[in-house]
Amino acid sequence: MVIAATLKDIAKSVGVSLATVSRVLNYDRTLSVSESTRKQIFEVAEDLNYTKSKRRTNAPVKQLRVAIVQWYSKSKELDDLYYMAIRLGLEKRCEQLNMLATRTFQNNLQAIDPDVDAIIAIGKFSDEQVQTLSQLTGNLVFVDQDQLGHGYDSVVTDFDVAVQQVVDYFWQHDQHEIGLICGSESTTDGKLDVLDPRYTAYCRDLEERGAFDPKLVFTGDYTSESGYEQMQAAVTRLGANLPHAFFVSNDPMAAGALKALRENEISVPDRVSLFSFNDTTIAKYVFPELSSVHVNTEMLGAEAADLVADRLQTGRRTPQRVTIGTELIVRESTLK
Repeated sequence: MVIAATLKDIAKSVGVSLATVSRVLNYDRTLSVSESTRKQIFEVAEDLNYTKSKRRTNAPVKQLRVAIVQWYSKSKELDDLYYMAIRLGLEKRCEQLNMLATRTFQNNLQAIDPDVDAIIAIGKFSDEQVQTLSQLTGNLVFVDQDQLGHGYDSVVTDFDVAVQQVVDYFWQHDQHEIGLICGSESTTDGKLDVLDPRYTAYCRDLEERGAFDPKLVFTGDYTSESGYEQMQAAVTRLGANLPHAFFVSNDPMAAGALKALRENEISVPDRVSLFSFNDTTIAKYVFPELSSVHVNTEMLGAEAADLVADRLQTGRRTPQRVTIGTELIVRESTLK
C-alpha cells in the first residue's frame, strides 16, 4: 500500500510553511522561494510517497560502478517530476544492489568516470549521443526510450494501452469529443525531434473510432506554462465547441490547463473533464485533484538497475526490453 505524504509531512521535513509547500507543488511562480528550497520540496514529496521495495536480489560481490545520465538539467528536472522520480527509484535500487551510482545532468558526458562498469541513460538521446555513450561502455541501459533496435537494453512504458484506457474511460461517459494537449521536445544536441508517443496512440485510437479531429490537438513543451497557454488557446479558438474532455500528456501541463480553465470560469469536471499522465506528486496537490495515468517510475528505475546487474553478473549479450504497464487513477477532475 502506498502511503501518500501530506502537506504537513513535507513542510515539517523541509522546514517551511504549509502555504509554501502548497504553492510550490502547484507551480506558483509568483512565490519568492529559493531554487534549493523548491528542489527540496519536490524531492521530499516524491520520496515520502514511495513504498519500501520488498524485492531483493543477491548483491554483486564486487561493487559495480554505474553512471546515471539524466538528459534534463537539475532545474528542468523540477519542472517534470517524472524524470526525477525515475532517477530516485533508480538510485534506491542501486543502493539495494550495492552498486555505486554517480549522476550527471544534461548529458554532461565529460563528468562520467571512464572506468564505469555501465551507464543508465534516462530520457531521450540522438543517434550521435548513443554512439558517444557506447564508446564509454558497451553496457548501456536506456530508460524511457526504446533502443532495442540498436542492440541496447531498454525500459519503457506501455503508452498504447494507457491511452486506449483513457479514451475508453471518456467514451464510457459519453464524452466522444476528446481534446489533447501533448508535448514536443528535442534531444539536448538538437539532432532529434521527439514525437510524443501519447499523440501517436491518441490519433490511432480516435481514427479507429471515427472521432479524430486535428482542431482538438494542441502542442506545448511539457511545462505548466505551456499547459496554461495551450488551454487558453483552446478556449479562445473553440469557444462553445470546447470539448467536454481533455487528455493531457503530463501532470505539469495538466496543472497549467486547470489554471486556465479556472480563470475562464469553466467548471472541472462538470463542463470539462481532465485526464493527465504520469501521476506524479503534483496530481494530488492541485485542485481539483487530477485523474492521471499512474506510471510506476520507481519500477522503471529499478528494472534498469536490475538489467545492469543481470548483464554484468551473467555476461548476457542479448539485449532486452522491459515494458512497464500503467494504471488509471480516477480523481476529482473527471466525471465518475
